[in-house]
Amino acid sequence: MNNRSSSQRSRRPGASTADSGQKNRRPGASKNRPQSGGRGGARGGKSRPVKAIDIKLLTKDAVPLQAETYVPTQSFADMPFSERLQETLRKKGYTHPTAIQSQTIEALLDGRDMMGIAQTGTGKTAAFLLPLIERMLNGEKLQTLVVVPTRELALQVNEEFKSLTKGLGLFSSCYIGGTNINRDLQNLRRQSHLVVGTPGRLLDLANRNALRLANFPVLILDEFDRMLDMGFAPDVNRITRLMESRTQTLLFSATVDKTQKKLIDGLLNNPVEVRVSEGEATGDHIQQDIVRVGASENKFDVLLAMLAKADFDKVLLFAETKRTVDRMTKMLKKSGLQAEQIHGNKSQNARQTALTKFKDGKIQVLVATDVAARGIDVSDVTHVINYQIPQTYDSYVHRIGRTGRAGKTGKAFTFVD
Repeated sequence: MNNRSSSQRSRRPGASTADSGQKNRRPGASKNRPQSGGRGGARGGKSRPVKAIDIKLLTKDAVPLQAETYVPTQSFADMPFSERLQETLRKKGYTHPTAIQSQTIEALLDGRDMMGIAQTGTGKTAAFLLPLIERMLNGEKLQTLVVVPTRELALQVNEEFKSLTKGLGLFSSCYIGGTNINRDLQNLRRQSHLVVGTPGRLLDLANRNALRLANFPVLILDEFDRMLDMGFAPDVNRITRLMESRTQTLLFSATVDKTQKKLIDGLLNNPVEVRVSEGEATGDHIQQDIVRVGASENKFDVLLAMLAKADFDKVLLFAETKRTVDRMTKMLKKSGLQAEQIHGNKSQNARQTALTKFKDGKIQVLVATDVAARGIDVSDVTHVINYQIPQTYDSYVHRIGRTGRAGKTGKAFTFVD
């Protein structure tokens, strides 16, 4: 599958020319072959009609990233941070801000609304946390709510806040689905300077009058475009309506969807807009190809042949439904491969354990629904494989974006029956 010419594209590795010319027919059902089903998204919604993705969009040569080296014009020591926060930054080894940090921090110190667009891994989280921490240390009552689309991202933001505020007397809490809500209710008895969570659990706690959103003046929507794309727009609107004291709103993401402009404009008041990247997800730096499955072939066997190749070290395998993810994981394990799974029905402990194993290289394959398209921050995913074609091109781009990170060129393959 490496270094193929255009005439060789769209073929299964080792397939004959006759195989590559097969029409998109579905092979007969096999006991070893999971079947497609309805949409298995993060919220477990009902199936919905969607426009089929043009197969031509799934085949593309990678364009090497032309990364521009950012040269900071100031250090963190030059920024208007108190000595307490400066000491924390020195202990963490932070010397110079990233591009998104240098362009946002001073405006956020002034309390401005903001939309910040920058690629994953560029320091967005610290960009919005550091100014708020500084203002909290200066005595401002800025109880902050951070809303994110996935549990994994919520945990990451919470850990970053704890790391930046160690020994500073500031506290945070995290509320996500898949955890014990009674423990959440108990934790809410202690006030936190920052609360981070997923929309469903935050609203559940608000409906129980345990989380009083009217007390929060600052709202941050992290990965807001994906949150809206995943169907959380009604939840976001409910949260904002309940935040009667809201004085500052921040939207941060790697991409921005033009169709969401009306909602974005309704959330922000005279905002500062910072774009470190164009904000358009394209996947141009990822080698993309399709794998056609002939009428006489077994789809799962084709997958196993791919995974047996030496360079498939850390593979993120996507399927559309939770049931398919379950079956795929069991079949991979039965075939002798190290595999785990992540989807919305898994407990948070199970999801975090699977993700940790994947990051640490203890498993070769992580099988997931689209719930993992955001929130997985693993820089060395060698391949993304779509065992089933995603229902939208946007989902496809977000899926394959889990590879080719940190300036690397990634590889993505999509099965076509």
